[in-house]
Amino acid sequence: MKPFRRKGEELVGRLADAEADIVGLLLDQLEQLLAADPADSGGDPVLARLLPSGHATDPELAAEFRDLTEAGLRSGKADDLATVRATVPPDGGEVRLDAEQARAWLRTTNDLRLAMGTRLGITAETEPPEIDATGDGADDESSQLAVYYWLTAVQGSLIDALAAGRGGRR
Repeated sequence: MKPFRRKGEELVGRLADAEADIVGLLLDQLEQLLAADPADSGGDPVLARLLPSGHATDPELAAEFRDLTEAGLRSGKADDLATVRATVPPDGGEVRLDAEQARAWLRTTNDLRLAMGTRLGITAETEPPEIDATGDGADDESSQLAVYYWLTAVQGSLIDALAAGRGGRR
């Protein structure tokens, strides 16, 4: 990936073909999770992270909060997901984002990282995997960790590019 950089009012980055495929796959998985019937997905720890309880100690208050907010949260996440999907070049290539599209990317990459982090049990002590350029030593979990840390880098480059437009870091 070529990190995002500010070019005028746009943020421009580049995804390799394989990176665009990975993003597409992750978006598909997130979309399926968010579209699942809440009654069928109760207790899923990823949904608990993406759609947190409104109150930790009062189940009645938490249920009321969920009734009031869950549909809106799911809808907003689905809208962001659609924005990201529409801006990912299917065969890799340049990604050009305005500020609102970049914010949708930030929210969606955050959701993807939360989902992956929850499934993989990532903690503050989790280290990036040791994978050489040929991919040797990469089991399934190491590959997923590598994708998690790659998403972190994508998110970081977006934050830096957005901040550059506000007189922040360059």
